[in-house]
Amino acid sequence: MIVITTPTGDIGHQLVENLVAAEEPVRVIARDPSRLPARIRAQVDVVEGSHSDAEVVDRAFDGADSVFWLVPPDFRTPSVSARYLEFTRPACEAVTSHGVGRVVAVSALGRGSGLEANAGLVTASLAMEDLICATGVSYRGLTMPGFMDNMLRQVDGIKATGSFSSTLAGDLKAPTCATRDIAAVAARMLLDHSWTGQQSTPVLGPEDLSCNQMAEIMSDVLGRAVRYQQQPIDGLRTDMLARGASEAMANAVVEMMVAKDHGLDNAEPRTPESTTPTSFRQWCAQVLKPAVLG
Repeated sequence: MIVITTPTGDIGHQLVENLVAAEEPVRVIARDPSRLPARIRAQVDVVEGSHSDAEVVDRAFDGADSVFWLVPPDFRTPSVSARYLEFTRPACEAVTSHGVGRVVAVSALGRGSGLEANAGLVTASLAMEDLICATGVSYRGLTMPGFMDNMLRQVDGIKATGSFSSTLAGDLKAPTCATRDIAAVAARMLLDHSWTGQQSTPVLGPEDLSCNQMAEIMSDVLGRAVRYQQQPIDGLRTDMLARGASEAMANAVVEMMVAKDHGLDNAEPRTPESTTPTSFRQWCAQVLKPAVLG
Protein backbone atom coordinates (compact mmCIF):
# COMPACT_ATOMS: atom_id res chain seq x y z
CA MET A 1 0.00 0.00 0.00
CA ILE A 2 1.29 3.46 -0.97
CA VAL A 3 -0.04 6.47 0.95
CA ILE A 4 -0.18 9.83 -0.83
CA THR A 5 -0.56 13.18 0.91
CA THR A 6 -1.79 16.28 -0.96
CA PRO A 7 -3.48 14.15 -3.67
CA THR A 8 -5.17 17.19 -5.24
CA GLY A 9 -2.03 19.36 -5.27
CA ASP A 10 0.14 20.32 -8.23
CA ILE A 11 2.44 17.33 -7.73
CA GLY A 12 0.09 15.02 -5.85
CA HIS A 13 -2.68 14.76 -8.43
CA GLN A 14 -0.19 13.80 -11.14
CA LEU A 15 1.47 11.31 -8.83
CA VAL A 16 -1.84 9.63 -8.01
CA GLU A 17 -2.62 9.32 -11.72
CA ASN A 18 0.75 7.64 -12.32
CA LEU A 19 0.30 5.16 -9.48
CA VAL A 20 -3.28 4.28 -10.37
CA ALA A 21 -2.17 3.67 -13.95
CA ALA A 22 0.42 1.24 -12.56
CA GLU A 23 -2.39 -0.62 -10.75
CA GLU A 24 -0.69 -0.17 -7.38
CA PRO A 25 -2.83 -0.14 -4.22
CA VAL A 26 -3.09 3.53 -3.25
CA ARG A 27 -4.47 5.29 -0.20
CA VAL A 28 -4.82 9.08 -0.16
CA ILE A 29 -5.26 11.52 2.69
CA ALA A 30 -7.64 14.25 1.57
CA ARG A 31 -9.09 17.09 3.59
CA ASP A 32 -11.88 17.41 1.01
CA PRO A 33 -12.37 14.12 -0.86
CA SER A 34 -14.90 15.77 -3.18
CA ARG A 35 -11.99 17.53 -4.90
CA LEU A 36 -10.73 14.17 -6.12
CA PRO A 37 -12.03 13.18 -9.57
CA ALA A 38 -14.79 10.59 -9.26
CA ARG A 39 -12.73 8.18 -11.35
CA ILE A 40 -9.84 8.42 -8.89
CA ARG A 41 -12.08 8.14 -5.81
CA ALA A 42 -13.36 4.85 -7.19
CA GLN A 43 -9.84 3.42 -7.49
CA VAL A 44 -8.16 4.50 -4.25
CA ASP A 45 -8.73 4.18 -0.53
CA VAL A 46 -9.55 7.60 0.92
CA VAL A 47 -8.81 8.73 4.48
CA GLU A 48 -10.54 12.04 5.09
CA GLY A 49 -8.77 14.70 7.12
CA SER A 50 -5.52 16.61 7.45
CA HIS A 51 -2.20 14.78 7.40
CA SER A 52 -1.12 17.01 10.30
CA ASP A 53 -3.65 15.15 12.47
CA ALA A 54 -2.15 12.29 14.48
CA GLU A 55 -5.33 10.21 14.33
CA VAL A 56 -5.60 10.66 10.57
CA VAL A 57 -2.04 9.61 9.78
CA ASP A 58 -2.30 6.74 12.25
CA ARG A 59 -5.24 5.35 10.27
CA ALA A 60 -3.69 6.12 6.91
CA PHE A 61 -0.26 4.61 7.62
CA ASP A 62 -1.68 1.34 8.98
CA GLY A 63 -0.44 -1.37 6.61
CA ALA A 64 1.47 1.10 4.43
CA ASP A 65 4.71 0.12 2.77
CA SER A 66 5.55 3.57 1.39
CA VAL A 67 4.47 7.19 1.97
CA PHE A 68 4.70 10.31 -0.17
CA TRP A 69 5.08 13.27 2.18
CA LEU A 70 4.58 16.95 1.37
CA VAL A 71 3.91 19.78 3.82
CA PRO A 72 1.45 22.20 2.19
CA PRO A 73 2.27 25.90 2.57
CA ASP A 74 0.39 27.95 5.14
CA PHE A 75 0.38 31.57 3.98
CA ARG A 76 -0.58 32.82 7.44
CA THR A 77 1.56 30.65 9.70
CA PRO A 78 3.11 32.49 12.68
CA SER A 79 6.22 30.29 12.45
CA VAL A 80 7.47 28.59 9.30
CA SER A 81 9.87 26.25 11.11
CA ALA A 82 7.16 25.20 13.58
CA ARG A 83 4.76 24.68 10.67
CA TYR A 84 7.06 22.15 9.01
CA LEU A 85 8.10 20.36 12.19
CA GLU A 86 4.77 20.27 14.03
CA PHE A 87 3.00 19.24 10.84
CA THR A 88 5.45 16.37 10.31
CA ARG A 89 5.89 15.09 13.88
CA PRO A 90 2.64 13.00 13.98
CA ALA A 91 3.65 11.37 10.69
CA CYS A 92 7.04 10.42 12.13
CA GLU A 93 5.32 8.78 15.08
CA ALA A 94 2.99 6.86 12.73
CA VAL A 95 5.90 5.82 10.49
CA THR A 96 7.57 4.27 13.53
CA SER A 97 4.51 2.67 15.10
CA HIS A 98 3.31 1.11 11.84
CA GLY A 99 6.73 0.09 10.53
CA VAL A 100 6.44 2.03 7.27
CA GLY A 101 9.28 0.95 5.02
CA ARG A 102 9.96 4.00 2.87
CA VAL A 103 9.19 7.72 2.76
CA VAL A 104 9.57 9.93 -0.32
CA ALA A 105 9.25 13.61 0.57
CA VAL A 106 9.31 16.95 -1.22
CA SER A 107 12.22 18.99 0.08
CA ALA A 108 14.59 21.58 -1.39
CA LEU A 109 18.08 22.02 -2.75
CA GLY A 110 20.69 23.61 -0.55
CA ARG A 111 22.07 21.15 1.99
CA GLY A 112 25.83 21.63 2.22
CA SER A 113 25.80 24.83 0.18
CA GLY A 114 26.69 27.07 3.09
CA LEU A 115 23.50 29.04 2.44
CA GLU A 116 20.97 26.65 3.97
CA ALA A 117 21.10 27.95 7.56
CA ASN A 118 19.30 31.19 6.69
CA ALA A 119 17.24 30.29 3.65
CA GLY A 120 13.69 30.53 4.98
CA LEU A 121 11.46 27.85 3.48
CA VAL A 122 14.50 25.83 2.46
CA THR A 123 15.84 25.83 6.01
CA ALA A 124 12.48 24.60 7.28
CA SER A 125 12.32 21.87 4.62
CA LEU A 126 15.75 20.55 5.56
CA ALA A 127 14.80 20.52 9.25
CA MET A 128 11.73 18.48 8.27
CA GLU A 129 14.01 16.01 6.48
CA ASP A 130 16.16 15.64 9.59
CA LEU A 131 13.07 14.90 11.66
CA ILE A 132 11.92 12.17 9.27
CA CYS A 133 15.38 10.65 8.97
CA ALA A 134 15.71 10.47 12.75
CA THR A 135 13.02 7.75 12.71
CA GLY A 136 15.42 5.48 10.81
CA VAL A 137 12.99 4.98 7.92
CA SER A 138 14.41 4.50 4.44
CA TYR A 139 14.13 7.95 2.90
CA ARG A 140 14.45 9.80 -0.38
CA GLY A 141 14.18 13.57 -0.31
CA LEU A 142 13.23 15.08 -3.67
CA THR A 143 15.30 18.26 -3.73
CA MET A 144 14.13 20.74 -6.32
CA PRO A 145 14.81 24.23 -7.61
CA GLY A 146 11.97 26.52 -8.68
CA PHE A 147 9.04 24.92 -10.50
CA MET A 148 8.31 25.88 -14.09
CA ASP A 149 4.65 25.60 -13.17
CA ASN A 150 4.97 28.56 -10.79
CA MET A 151 4.99 30.73 -13.92
CA LEU A 152 1.26 30.00 -14.22
CA ARG A 153 0.74 32.40 -11.32
CA GLN A 154 1.89 35.19 -13.63
CA VAL A 155 -0.36 34.41 -16.59
CA ASP A 156 -2.48 37.53 -15.99
CA GLY A 157 0.61 39.74 -16.03
CA ILE A 158 1.93 38.08 -19.17
CA LYS A 159 -1.42 38.67 -20.86
CA ALA A 160 -1.86 42.25 -19.67
CA THR A 161 1.67 43.69 -19.78
CA GLY A 162 3.80 41.12 -21.57
CA SER A 163 6.03 40.72 -18.54
CA PHE A 164 6.83 38.48 -15.60
CA SER A 165 8.83 39.21 -12.48
CA SER A 166 11.02 37.72 -9.77
CA THR A 167 13.66 38.99 -7.39
CA LEU A 168 16.45 37.03 -9.09
CA ALA A 169 19.11 38.80 -11.12
CA GLY A 170 18.10 38.68 -14.76
CA ASP A 171 21.31 37.01 -15.91
CA LEU A 172 21.56 34.40 -13.13
CA LYS A 173 21.36 30.94 -14.68
CA ALA A 174 19.70 28.31 -12.51
CA PRO A 175 17.84 25.01 -12.91
CA THR A 176 14.06 24.66 -12.95
CA CYS A 177 11.85 21.59 -13.16
CA ALA A 178 8.33 20.68 -14.19
CA THR A 179 5.91 19.26 -11.63
CA ARG A 180 5.03 16.42 -13.98
CA ASP A 181 8.66 15.30 -13.84
CA ILE A 182 8.67 15.50 -10.05
CA ALA A 183 5.58 13.29 -10.00
CA ALA A 184 7.24 10.83 -12.37
CA VAL A 185 10.37 10.58 -10.21
CA ALA A 186 8.26 10.13 -7.07
CA ALA A 187 6.16 7.44 -8.74
CA ARG A 188 9.23 5.52 -9.82
CA MET A 189 10.58 5.52 -6.29
CA LEU A 190 7.27 4.59 -4.68
CA LEU A 191 6.72 1.71 -7.09
CA ASP A 192 10.14 0.31 -6.21
CA HIS A 193 9.72 -1.45 -2.87
CA SER A 194 13.34 -2.61 -2.63
CA TRP A 195 15.49 0.45 -1.90
CA THR A 196 16.86 1.27 1.53
CA GLY A 197 18.99 3.94 3.18
CA GLN A 198 18.58 7.70 3.30
CA GLN A 199 19.64 10.17 0.64
CA SER A 200 18.63 13.22 -1.37
CA THR A 201 17.44 12.89 -4.95
CA PRO A 202 17.86 16.13 -6.92
CA VAL A 203 15.33 16.89 -9.67
CA LEU A 204 17.03 19.51 -11.83
CA GLY A 205 15.49 19.62 -15.28
CA PRO A 206 17.65 19.49 -18.42
CA GLU A 207 19.22 22.99 -18.41
CA ASP A 208 20.09 26.10 -16.45
CA LEU A 209 18.39 29.27 -17.69
CA SER A 210 18.37 32.88 -16.61
CA CYS A 211 15.15 34.83 -16.32
CA ASN A 212 16.22 36.86 -19.37
CA GLN A 213 16.64 33.63 -21.36
CA MET A 214 13.27 32.41 -20.13
CA ALA A 215 11.71 35.64 -21.41
CA GLU A 216 13.26 35.01 -24.85
CA ILE A 217 11.89 31.46 -24.94
CA MET A 218 8.45 32.60 -23.82
CA SER A 219 8.44 35.31 -26.49
CA ASP A 220 9.32 32.77 -29.17
CA VAL A 221 6.77 30.18 -28.06
CA LEU A 222 3.92 32.65 -27.44
CA GLY A 223 4.60 34.69 -30.58
CA ARG A 224 4.56 37.93 -28.61
CA ALA A 225 7.16 39.94 -26.75
CA VAL A 226 7.64 38.94 -23.11
CA ARG A 227 10.16 40.74 -20.90
CA TYR A 228 11.57 40.07 -17.47
CA GLN A 229 11.31 42.66 -14.71
CA GLN A 230 13.43 42.21 -11.60
CA GLN A 231 11.47 43.03 -8.45
CA PRO A 232 13.23 44.61 -5.45
CA ILE A 233 13.42 42.16 -2.58
CA ASP A 234 11.69 44.59 -0.23
CA GLY A 235 8.90 44.85 -2.77
CA LEU A 236 8.35 41.09 -2.54
CA ARG A 237 7.95 41.31 1.22
CA THR A 238 5.56 44.27 0.92
CA ASP A 239 3.47 42.52 -1.73
CA MET A 240 3.18 39.33 0.31
CA LEU A 241 2.09 41.19 3.43
CA ALA A 242 -0.46 43.12 1.37
CA ARG A 243 -1.89 39.83 0.09
CA GLY A 244 -2.37 38.57 3.64
CA ALA A 245 0.79 36.62 4.31
CA SER A 246 2.07 36.46 7.87
CA GLU A 247 5.29 38.27 8.63
CA ALA A 248 6.93 34.90 9.24
CA MET A 249 5.94 33.58 5.81
CA ALA A 250 6.93 36.77 4.02
CA ASN A 251 10.33 36.73 5.70
CA ALA A 252 10.81 33.02 4.92
CA VAL A 253 10.13 33.56 1.21
CA VAL A 254 12.41 36.62 1.12
CA GLU A 255 15.23 34.70 2.82
CA MET A 256 14.82 31.84 0.37
CA MET A 257 14.94 34.15 -2.65
CA VAL A 258 18.03 35.94 -1.34
CA ALA A 259 19.74 32.57 -0.92
CA LYS A 260 18.72 31.55 -4.44
CA ASP A 261 20.13 34.81 -5.82
CA HIS A 262 23.41 33.88 -4.13
CA GLY A 263 23.49 30.51 -5.89
CA LEU A 264 21.57 28.17 -3.57
CA ASP A 265 20.07 26.21 -6.48
CA ASN A 266 23.40 26.04 -8.33
CA ALA A 267 25.26 24.10 -5.64
CA GLU A 268 24.07 20.67 -6.83
CA PRO A 269 25.86 19.46 -9.98
CA ARG A 270 23.61 18.11 -12.70
CA THR A 271 24.08 14.40 -13.39
CA PRO A 272 22.31 11.98 -15.75
CA GLU A 273 20.37 10.66 -12.72
CA SER A 274 19.19 14.11 -11.63
CA THR A 275 18.28 15.37 -15.11
CA THR A 276 14.57 15.23 -15.90
CA PRO A 277 13.25 15.44 -19.47
CA THR A 278 10.93 18.44 -19.71
CA SER A 279 12.71 21.55 -21.02
CA PHE A 280 11.38 25.02 -20.32
CA ARG A 281 10.59 25.43 -24.02
CA GLN A 282 8.55 22.22 -24.03
CA TRP A 283 6.73 23.28 -20.88
CA CYS A 284 5.93 26.69 -22.36
CA ALA A 285 4.52 25.11 -25.52
CA GLN A 286 2.48 22.45 -23.74
CA VAL A 287 1.36 24.23 -20.55
CA LEU A 288 1.99 27.97 -20.53
CA LYS A 289 0.83 28.76 -24.07
CA PRO A 290 -2.64 27.19 -23.64
CA ALA A 291 -3.01 29.06 -20.33
CA VAL A 292 -2.05 32.41 -21.86
CA LEU A 293 -4.13 31.98 -25.01
CA GLY A 294 -7.10 30.36 -23.25
